[in-house]
Amino acid sequence: MAKRKAPRIPRSGRGKGMGFGGNALLSQIQKLQDELASETVEVTVGGGAVSVVVDGKQEIQSITISPDVVDPEDVEMLQDLILAAVREAMAKSSELAAEKMSALTGGLNIPGLF
Repeated sequence: MAKRKAPRIPRSGRGKGMGFGGNALLSQIQKLQDELASETVEVTVGGGAVSVVVDGKQEIQSITISPDVVDPEDVEMLQDLILAAVREAMAKSSELAAEKMSALTGGLNIPGLF
């Protein structure tokens, strides 16, 4: 079997954004990332027992635990509440980032951006 050569890419098409506007798109993405860093989502579970705030870059900003749910005899319930709140907050943060990115890219999915 004969080996096939890889197709040549003209120099003008190498590393220049591949038709997506190059620097302009990268600038918009950076601006979006900065905006996401300043936006937050808050999730409360257990009737207000645990609240988690996550920013648009999926970094946990705060966790608030009501003193009423701190029971040394039932630490497992508190752990479950915290885990549920963190998971839901991260999912909402991810949805926020996806919405913002979709608006920027016109629905085009670009893997690895967020």
